[in-house]
Amino acid sequence: MASGADTNVDMLIIGAGPVGLFGAYYAGFRGMSVALMDTLPEAGGQITAMYPEKVIYDVAGFPAVRGRELVAALVAQAGRYDPVYLLDRQATELTREPDGVVVASADGHRVHARVVVITGGLGSFAPKPLAAAAGHLGRGLAYFVPRPQEHAGRDVIVAGGADGAVDWALALAPVARSVTLVHRRERLRAHPAALARLEASTVEIRTMTDIVAVHGDYWIEKVELADARDGGRQVRPAQAVVAALGFATDLGPLTRWGLTVERRRVLVDPTMSTGVERIFAAGDLVEYPGKVRLIATGFGEVATAVNNAAPVLDPAAKVFPGHSSDDGPADV
Repeated sequence: MASGADTNVDMLIIGAGPVGLFGAYYAGFRGMSVALMDTLPEAGGQITAMYPEKVIYDVAGFPAVRGRELVAALVAQAGRYDPVYLLDRQATELTREPDGVVVASADGHRVHARVVVITGGLGSFAPKPLAAAAGHLGRGLAYFVPRPQEHAGRDVIVAGGADGAVDWALALAPVARSVTLVHRRERLRAHPAALARLEASTVEIRTMTDIVAVHGDYWIEKVELADARDGGRQVRPAQAVVAALGFATDLGPLTRWGLTVERRRVLVDPTMSTGVERIFAAGDLVEYPGKVRLIATGFGEVATAVNNAAPVLDPAAKVFPGHSSDDGPADV
């Protein structure tokens, strides 16, 4: 697959999250050689980076599965076809060849691919900062909770009102000494099922509340809260603050590839084609009428992309590959 410093494959998948990993399996099933490129240093995308211990309930075949377990299963499934992993690399430049494209990463690595499937979620992402705790990152302030057990015995304040904040508060409740969820607005915006679990948990919920200051010479020792209704303030013990205030996302260099982008989403047709020759896309990144953002939806989209890419590699290939329960992979 490699030629000198370059990588040569039938398909380059940009994004090694769950959708990209399943795409690598499916492309291998169709007889294609595959490379996966991702800006993160590990496979699994945002699940590995932010939610490895989160229990996921809406993946077909799994009544409940932790994020890290799902990623491990997808890596094992894709591993049957030996994909090349190009991790900790950002795709930057796209150029054309007579029978494919060349994608260069920021570190100068070049991938020669006959087709590209972009499964990069919402692109690169950075957490929105908590101004009141500036200077304490890594000293009590965190934006992710990949290992809840690290907060065992601590009083934890979780700031935010969306799914991430609620999920992390629930994950921390069994291990922390106490968990308080604070949100500056009147209502939380998480999924109703998660809110029901939150209400039944030991987490203290403080809406209309802001974190206005943190105290501690080195590590956070106390947090000062302000009531948005009357301005009243309260200082309470805390050795950890988790700021789940959302993320700023950026498609970065992909916006220069000729893709049609609206509201940071890439428009695709029913074949998952972007309209740019040899480039398909799938997962949270894409938009089309009726789009539903679920991992399960992304799995179907990337299979559609791979199957419709097959005739691009070989005009004699069929879009429908046959079933995986048949003897051996379909011919490409």
